Amino acid sequence: MRIDAHQHFWHYNPDEHVWMTAGMESLKRDFLPDDLAPLLKQTGLQQTIAVQARQNLQETEWLLQLADQNPFIAGVVGWVDLRSTQIKSQLEKYSPHPKLVGVRHVVHDEPDDRFMLQPEFLHGLSLLADFNLVYDLLLFPRHLPVAVEVVQRFPNQCFVLDHIAKPLIRDRRLEPWAADLHSLGRLSNVSCKISGMVTEAAWNGWQAADFRPYLDVVLESFGEDRLMFGSDWPVCTLSADYAEVAAILEAYMQGMSNEAQAKIWGLNAARIYGLSRSPES
Repeated sequence: MRIDAHQHFWHYNPDEHVWMTAGMESLKRDFLPDDLAPLLKQTGLQQTIAVQARQNLQETEWLLQLADQNPFIAGVVGWVDLRSTQIKSQLEKYSPHPKLVGVRHVVHDEPDDRFMLQPEFLHGLSLLADFNLVYDLLLFPRHLPVAVEVVQRFPNQCFVLDHIAKPLIRDRRLEPWAADLHSLGRLSNVSCKISGMVTEAAWNGWQAADFRPYLDVVLESFGEDRLMFGSDWPVCTLSADYAEVAAILEAYMQGMSNEAQAKIWGLNAARIYGLSRSPES
């Protein structure tokens, strides 16, 4: 089973997708399951996890509806308002859906770098383990020390780092990202998605070798049991097509055992997010 652990869908709306700035015109259209399905088939992937792109409850409901209609969507990482006084009722409403496997907040767009340490947000995080939900960490490198502090507070909560925390690949900078990633990786309740790299490199001007130093740090930090593939489609198309994104990881893992490759291509995502292994289920 090969799983894309991170992709998005949307009906484009300029008022809701304000993060699509100048230079991202190719993203300003609808991207739906029928657009993704042939790319999965061509690349040999069977399941995906659809991740929120809007911060409202309607997004979560819509993604769950898409998952009900499309068996290849094995899981949804949605959004709930972790700071709300109604957070428990929100979790009680949505968590019974078998395909809601996690939630996230677009932390890297918050003006306060210590946003996750707000008492209301920490309270919301404290409830997720009771509902068997993963929390996806969407960060820039500067947020990693805060993430370490947050994760340490919740040893029983499963966290997954998105996009390897978006290091400055186009600038070929490793530090302090690498040291901070090692610190996060020492915490056993955090896993990491190998995703989002091509848009942190020179768009359409990268070479596969550009990613190797970063992938080395990721593998050293998390090991083969806590890594998973994510395409970040369709955002990745700003810099690479779907097959090219998958090929970067394919090439990097050539020297690894078949067992390790199987874990990173899908087994880890299935275990960490609690996915069904059958795309027909």
